[in-house]
Amino acid sequence: MTIEEKTKAVIRDVQDFPKPGILFKDITPILENPILCREITEALAKPFADEEIHAIVGVESRGFLFGMLLAQHFNVPFIPVRKAGKLPYKTISTSYELEYGKAVIEMHTDAIRPEWNVLIHDDLLATGGTAAAAAQLIRMQNARVKGFSFLVELAFLPGRENLEKHCDTVHALVSYT
Repeated sequence: MTIEEKTKAVIRDVQDFPKPGILFKDITPILENPILCREITEALAKPFADEEIHAIVGVESRGFLFGMLLAQHFNVPFIPVRKAGKLPYKTISTSYELEYGKAVIEMHTDAIRPEWNVLIHDDLLATGGTAAAAAQLIRMQNARVKGFSFLVELAFLPGRENLEKHCDTVHALVSYT
């Protein structure tokens, strides 16, 4: 069984969450299996094994889960990107469009060094808006987006296409078409 098959077998579908008509891909059952978590971390890291990665940015909140594990795997800093007002120190921020309005995300001003190669990780790629905003924060720090990493991609949405404007490397472990 491939890692994609193992992962898909554990992801739980939750109908009508967070609102009617949405089929939510719940990754929390994966967290109950430490062996699968290790296998997933290895699989997420593999496409970037030959890259020079200086930091992993994890997008709030489920991007923190495997983002931190990827940072440990690569032995680099983990940098959280959070919703506005959630970080305690000086921040930079950017706003981006959602289906129903705007959102703002932030990171600490001292989190990324100029010229660093940064890998952005989140749990799910849908339209790519949040990940693209994280890429903007990285560029604001004069660093480079080396790639995007996702546990799940909803390939029937334009997320990959939207992110390829920021970086050629967009990797998802599991894809739903």
